[in-house]
Amino acid sequence: MPEFTLKSLKPGAHIHFIGIGGISMSALAEILVKNAYTISGSDIRQSPLTDKLKTMGVSLLIGHSKENVTGADLIVYTAAVKGDNPEMTAAKELGIMTIDRPTLLGAIMKDYKHAIAIAGTHGKTTTTSMVSSILMHADVDPTILVGEVLDSIDGNVRIGNSTYFVTEACEYCESFLKFYPYIGVILNIEADHLDYFKDLEHIITAFKKFTQLVPDNGYVVVCGDDPNALKAVDGTKAHVITYGTEGPHCDWKAANITFNENGFPGFDMIYKGNTLATVQLNVPGMHNVYNALAAAACAYVLKTDATSIANGLHAYKGARRRFEIKGKVHGVTIVSDYAHHPTEVKATLKAAVAFPHNKVWCVFQPHTYTRTHALINEFSEAFQDADRVIITDIYAAREKDDGKVHAKDLVNIMNNKDYPATYIADFNDIASYVKKNAGEGDLVLTMGAGSIDQLSEILLHNE
Repeated sequence: MPEFTLKSLKPGAHIHFIGIGGISMSALAEILVKNAYTISGSDIRQSPLTDKLKTMGVSLLIGHSKENVTGADLIVYTAAVKGDNPEMTAAKELGIMTIDRPTLLGAIMKDYKHAIAIAGTHGKTTTTSMVSSILMHADVDPTILVGEVLDSIDGNVRIGNSTYFVTEACEYCESFLKFYPYIGVILNIEADHLDYFKDLEHIITAFKKFTQLVPDNGYVVVCGDDPNALKAVDGTKAHVITYGTEGPHCDWKAANITFNENGFPGFDMIYKGNTLATVQLNVPGMHNVYNALAAAACAYVLKTDATSIANGLHAYKGARRRFEIKGKVHGVTIVSDYAHHPTEVKATLKAAVAFPHNKVWCVFQPHTYTRTHALINEFSEAFQDADRVIITDIYAAREKDDGKVHAKDLVNIMNNKDYPATYIADFNDIASYVKKNAGEGDLVLTMGAGSIDQLSEILLHNE
């Protein structure tokens, strides 16, 4: 099939999205609405994102049916949509062109001279949000796609009127290889998504291919403290910019790092030996120092001044479910976090320890059977900074339970290693247990990429 471009569509073409309620799909639909295309979409349930699209004139259909694609010129689908989906079957029968979500995102990126694609095993949403905050403070009017709701743009998408485009670039199924970045960012590389990738070397190879998408006059920003990330930039013809706190040859460094009473880091931002500014972040954790350096390096390439970089980083107060303080109940602080990989769990808990607290509670929902099975030993040692750990059932996401692993297996391993954990399946039972046992000044983290955020609401609002 020839390479897809938006120019191949007639003006006002009818584009139908299967799974339009997804965080990225809804954002892409909104961009195309603003570009005067006729948009319809289906999903299995209504949500605030689909409600917003309806107010913009999008025809929203709940449930999947072959009749939904009638009259469409193009079908866009997500990785979760299988070939036997009735709308996919109907599109094939009717001869309607179908493309996946990454192909559409890549086609949109091609229309922007300065497209920034932020990749890595961890930190994509936060770093994308930080870059976005900096560019908005620099008044360059960027278009932004971010993988969570960001209060500063009142949603998950901002449509600007400039050559600047900022998006996350997910490595799952190598979808980021359909993108067209002028700046490609690699935050870190670890073993993950092992339902698709064979091993770590396979993942590094995919990231290496990603760097080769960047043109010779473009830039690859990479963490100089991450050996796997450095392997991925080997051989790229683009300009390579490194950042870190340990590597002696990093272009960008953070020095004189301190943490305030909220656990928020401040540091001197140094570029090639010169201190450009002092930065005070309003998000916790050492991992966010790294994210901030990556964001600063991106913005500086685009001629953003150091003051705008520092101000933009200071203004960023977090995306939803990234150490999101949801509120307090009976003196207990409830925090929601998206961490779902052992490294993310460790980093988030280290941030929690620096936050004012009595005891740290972590209620963790493992995400996908394959990740839990492949990394169960790493998970078993990731919760050492928590005083109390509750593990609930695995969130299946796109997978089916093959019986190889259960949340109880993780709990048993942790208890055998003398890292005490409790298994509780039902969210209401967890809430009752926490309310009975958590005390004044405790911090309760609901953690995971699935439905665990619902527990935050139960804890706060169900007495």
